[in-house]
Amino acid sequence: MQFLKTLFWALLVGVIVAFALNNMTMVPLKLWGSLYADVNLPLLLLVTFLAGFLPTFVALHLTRWRLRQRIVATDRTLAALHRAEPVSVPADPAPIPSQVAPGAIAAPVPSSIAPGGAL
Repeated sequence: MQFLKTLFWALLVGVIVAFALNNMTMVPLKLWGSLYADVNLPLLLLVTFLAGFLPTFVALHLTRWRLRQRIVATDRTLAALHRAEPVSVPADPAPIPSQVAPGAIAAPVPSSIAPGGAL
């Protein structure tokens, strides 16, 4: 597989070099006013490619770095939680006293509060 990857990059570099050598012409660029600059076409294409590629490349790496930092922080938090002593729960908790007096009938719940009721 490494051979195919190397072959692909070698062919791509060969095509780029052939393009650059066959199109080695001067292109006039109007900078401002009556000021012109003559630039080789391959150099102009390289500069425009880098002007579009580098900001995206930097943004990608900054995003990956930030996400990696968040993952590390999450791992640290999980490790701290696993090291913490577990909270002991009593085997038979005390019963919760009832709010309704024995023998009293509970009032009906309005339909707007009852589960499944219309609002």
